[in-house]
Amino acid sequence: MSLALIQARAAVGIDAPRVDVEVHLGGGLPSLSIVGLPNTAVREARDRVRGALTTSGFEFPRRRITVSLAPADLPKDGARFDLAIALGILVASGQLPRERLDNTVVCAELALSGSLRPVNGTLPVALRCAAAGESLVVANANGAEAALAGGEVYGADHLLDVCRHLTATSFLPAAQPDTPVNPPQPLDLSDVIGQSHARRALEIAAAGGHSLLLSGPPGSGKSLMAARLPGLLPAMNDTEAMESASLHSIAKGQFDPRDWRQRPFRSPHHSASPRALTGGGARPRPGEISLAHHGVLFLDELPEFPREALEALREPLETAEISISRARAQIRFPARFQLVAAMNPCPCGHHGESDHDCRCTPGQIRQYGNRISGPLLDRIDLQINVPRLTATELDQAREGEPTVTVAARVEAARARQIDRDGLAATHLPVNVMRRDAGLDPAGQALMKQATERFAMSARGWHRCWRIARTIADLEGTTAIREHHVAEALSYRERVRSDPPRRPFRPAAG
Repeated sequence: MSLALIQARAAVGIDAPRVDVEVHLGGGLPSLSIVGLPNTAVREARDRVRGALTTSGFEFPRRRITVSLAPADLPKDGARFDLAIALGILVASGQLPRERLDNTVVCAELALSGSLRPVNGTLPVALRCAAAGESLVVANANGAEAALAGGEVYGADHLLDVCRHLTATSFLPAAQPDTPVNPPQPLDLSDVIGQSHARRALEIAAAGGHSLLLSGPPGSGKSLMAARLPGLLPAMNDTEAMESASLHSIAKGQFDPRDWRQRPFRSPHHSASPRALTGGGARPRPGEISLAHHGVLFLDELPEFPREALEALREPLETAEISISRARAQIRFPARFQLVAAMNPCPCGHHGESDHDCRCTPGQIRQYGNRISGPLLDRIDLQINVPRLTATELDQAREGEPTVTVAARVEAARARQIDRDGLAATHLPVNVMRRDAGLDPAGQALMKQATERFAMSARGWHRCWRIARTIADLEGTTAIREHHVAEALSYRERVRSDPPRRPFRPAAG
């Protein structure tokens, strides 16, 4: 038989479309050509496959070998097709039977010795194989990751092991997921001393999935609180865990199964480029906002980030995905992250403090605050000031509630939102809010008064409405009342250097 077909899968964003590896042995001068839009790494498979076959004791056919990767218009990259090409040559030359390769996908790189090396993005491949009822053969190093998908997965160390499995001489063991028995404990919220207003905002942010901006002087506890948010969030379901793990599998080369069901917490340095945040490159990879999918993206020293990088956050905050366009394809990565940001009130960090002299001029303070654009600030739900506690306040402050207690309230509130609307409050569509989350007359009047006083945009109005919905869910009530709206408005402070001159006070009566 001079023609063979082996199944493989490519990597396109978070997807893994099927690729048929067709191998044909024909007459003519001995050669090996690969067609079907391969990149340099795929074309170099010619030398890797030849070396792996000869060192493993197989005969490399001295014929004209043509390898076609179909569909031809789908870009192919990486060394994930090495094993498929090698098996195709063995089948086409009659050195390996074809029967046991039916409904089997192979995905691994070959070393010149015939050893199997891991490839990136194995988890998306395993998910597609499990959905299609296909068995998957990967390198042993990818076995635990691929087994998370729950399908029929086999791990191998060498090309000979795969061949023995296909000839029924000896069978490969089924790969098993290596999930942690005792997951790491989250950081405890009781470490935060005082700051009851900020702690309450953190609880609301966790319950409704809201974005949060903390502004305050150095040492007030902004980073301390942000690091404790993942521990307050509800546990990840199977779908969320798979999506998050798939993105990390693509970006890092492989996913560490010990991180299974752990909410990601990404904290890039403020020198990060726009591409580092959004993703991209010649071969598009997920950026920080996608790696924080179903988790937390913490941006410390927010005004110090490049303006272009901050503006790139605006679209994902609204659409929960990022689109990367290239000449050959448009890749979409999911990016439903929870943004938590921290900033100082001025360049020196002490503007507004009575016991510290601020050396910044009004122009410097205004310029510093204006590094965050109005449209981006309008997309952040909760915006609060975090004052620095004095020595007396620190000494007299009582220990706050631990993470376990607050997380229980958060989980109960999120469960009410999921049961009622199917999603967290921050993602609630406007038409659903108008239908199912109406304000009582007093709450409507208060919202109208605040909108006129603060010149609140329609987006700001709806975000404040969603915060009130979350506060009501934390309280366990269905109706959104005036005190829910009043508390929600208290978390829409203007944290830039030009706060409103007149503090908001609800009208009497």
